[in-house]
Amino acid sequence: MIRVVLADDQPLIRSGFRVFVDSADDVTVVGEAATGREAVELARSARADVVLMDIRMPDLDGLAATRLITADPDLAGVRVLILTTFEVDEYVFQALRAGAGGFLGKSAEPAELLAAIRTVHRGEQLLSPAATRALIARFLSEPAPAARRRLDAAPLVDLLTGREREIVGLVATGLSNDEIAAHLRVSPHTVKTHINRSMTKLGAHDRAQLVVVAYECGLVPR
Repeated sequence: MIRVVLADDQPLIRSGFRVFVDSADDVTVVGEAATGREAVELARSARADVVLMDIRMPDLDGLAATRLITADPDLAGVRVLILTTFEVDEYVFQALRAGAGGFLGKSAEPAELLAAIRTVHRGEQLLSPAATRALIARFLSEPAPAARRRLDAAPLVDLLTGREREIVGLVATGLSNDEIAAHLRVSPHTVKTHINRSMTKLGAHDRAQLVVVAYECGLVPR
């Protein structure tokens, strides 16, 4: 059973998501939070697997709450799924950099919500890869102020083997492990091994951060 915490400052939105989540046999809501700070506390006390996190909340916003969750070793198994209206690109990008496993529009259908929770819980691939890829690419194509300049690519990229660079680049295009395996004519297990090694070398918390780092390091053509 996937244990979910709903974090949104609007009770009606939380109620709606609760109905959708509790309709599944393998997913259940174990707590509701109206602030980011409550979300962090519930992630720990309710033993959550996934936190559905709104960005704009009082006391502590969703971005700060996400950073606290992903930086806490005791919450290493907790995944964060950002709820958004896709209106503020920079917020979504910051959320991914903070360690969020992906993002979902608040207008999503119930089936999409449940699929997103399961996907983030598995940690296997970035939610909505096509939308995420376009979002990050657009963000990185803009003039970068000091706070978000691209990383110096050489030191990080040099840690990867040629095959790892190739696979990380394919991950960032939104391909699944099976699709990458078919493209390179190797086994899915081999692909997964290369991805895990690349995440360790690049300090990526999960597949979502690996995609962001791939763009920052120039492994994906703009």
